[in-house]
Amino acid sequence: MKIAVIGLGAMGYQMATCLAKSFSVVGYDIASERLELAAEAGVDTATSAAAAATGADVVVVAVRNRAQLEELLYGKDAIAPVLKKGAAVLLTSTIGMQAVEKIAAKLKKEGIYFIDAPVSGGPVRAGKGDLLIVVGAYEDAYAFVQPVLEKMASTLVWVGKAPGRGQAMKTVNQLLCGVHIAAAGEALALAGHLGLDQEVVLDALMAGAAESFMLGDRGPRAIEAYRGETSEVKSRLDIFVKDMGIVTAAAKAAGIAVPVAAAAEQEYLLGYANGQGAMDDSSLIRVIAPDTKP
Repeated sequence: MKIAVIGLGAMGYQMATCLAKSFSVVGYDIASERLELAAEAGVDTATSAAAAATGADVVVVAVRNRAQLEELLYGKDAIAPVLKKGAAVLLTSTIGMQAVEKIAAKLKKEGIYFIDAPVSGGPVRAGKGDLLIVVGAYEDAYAFVQPVLEKMASTLVWVGKAPGRGQAMKTVNQLLCGVHIAAAGEALALAGHLGLDQEVVLDALMAGAAESFMLGDRGPRAIEAYRGETSEVKSRLDIFVKDMGIVTAAAKAAGIAVPVAAAAEQEYLLGYANGQGAMDDSSLIRVIAPDTKP
């Protein structure tokens, strides 16, 4: 099975290197430095998205948003026209239910499978094939890409037999993740302002009932941000601006109030307005504590 991975950012790069251990993989990214990084890791690279997708059985797509997906499929360097009949587009990104349903219907008419498979777990777990992947796909499409999904995931959940169901599940997931990051930032900011050693606080919290994955993962980088230090960017803050927007829009459409998620969304928007969009999302702590503390 020939696989193309398009979008070699923090997640896409790790998924490509993981899949390359079991399949023939070619990668592409618009950033030359990401192509070089993939090549150094032993992943074959292409000169364009269309070149990467030509002849591929499965195209794993790791883009930021709906606009990037539509550009990839039907824009200047479009892959849809070069995909062979019966090939599959496997979307790992979070772009929202309605967008996926519309795109999947269009590709189906062109004889292309669409697998709605947003991922969760972060880059380190992506490199180990240890992701949570929630899938919305028709039964034949799911069966076709299942060997690929199983290499990427330690937890694979087929949540619905139609594209869009994966996005629905990921929307629920991102509500919790976005709130947890915001709550972690508030808690660690409060600890700092109370004169506590934040590393000691983090260790103690992770040993008790307040423990969460986001607290443990983002906590150390949030403490660095609190001190005014620059952290490695593992998940950009503007991704959660997008994702929390998807969460609150979905809740509004469903007629349900999500006041905690809405409050968290405002924190991400404040961070974005402060110029933190390209910073790690753990820098959200700077919204609560904008002044560097000793």
